[in-house]
Amino acid sequence: MITDFEGRVAVVTGAASGIGRATAAAFARQGAKVVLADIHDERLAEAVGEIRGAGGEAVARHCDVSSDGDMAALHSTARQAFGPVDLVMSNVGVLVLGEPAAIPIESWQRILDVNLLSVVRAIREFLPGMLERGSGHLVNTASTAGLWGYGPERLPYVATKAAIVTMSEALAVYARPKGVGVTCLCPGPVATNIVEQVTVHGELGPLSGPPLAVLQPEVVAAQVVEAVRDDRFFVPTHDEVRGILQRRAEDPEAFIQELIGSRATPTT
Repeated sequence: MITDFEGRVAVVTGAASGIGRATAAAFARQGAKVVLADIHDERLAEAVGEIRGAGGEAVARHCDVSSDGDMAALHSTARQAFGPVDLVMSNVGVLVLGEPAAIPIESWQRILDVNLLSVVRAIREFLPGMLERGSGHLVNTASTAGLWGYGPERLPYVATKAAIVTMSEALAVYARPKGVGVTCLCPGPVATNIVEQVTVHGELGPLSGPPLAVLQPEVVAAQVVEAVRDDRFFVPTHDEVRGILQRRAEDPEAFIQELIGSRATPTT
């Protein structure tokens, strides 16, 4: 359990912008030494410069999370720069849009590799050392899109994020008794640049979305810091999510009919 970030070594993927960048900076403000990983080198350098300019310790590492070799190299960079890794946030995500039958299998394979298997690679790379030391924490970024099916036009994204939720839950059952915390972050709407990572197949109608306010990444970063410190598993960024999930659990048939009728998430 990480109650004090001072001197801890944290690795954040997808750290050049959005939630990853804000959370890396938040970890650094708490005293952690941070390794920021991304494929966008210029933004990555800017993010590291901001942390250092504020008096924090940070290094950058170019990392394609769909590569086993890049993930291993990221771990090596962290060890060489700061020592054993205490905290890993897997935060990379890309989005594919289209009618379900119009999305080619290659796009499915790509998003599975980037969104889901990147988390698996991080677990395989960093968890053994944490278990050996009997301490550490993993933060896996899922989405409200993985909690209920409001996004039929983004089926591959929904599938990967739902998988991250249940995988993280099972991982927590395994790792927590061994001293390693697991947090599953489920953001609703957040002001990020994920639209730059969107691939569209075919014609699209209106996009569905949850009836939730758009948050700034810094708000979510503060929630992550608090969750790690409290060793909390489930972190929805919006309070309304719990009520929606309760309604879904109480009457799944009525819930999905409401989704079908509105072609969007039911209001709270």
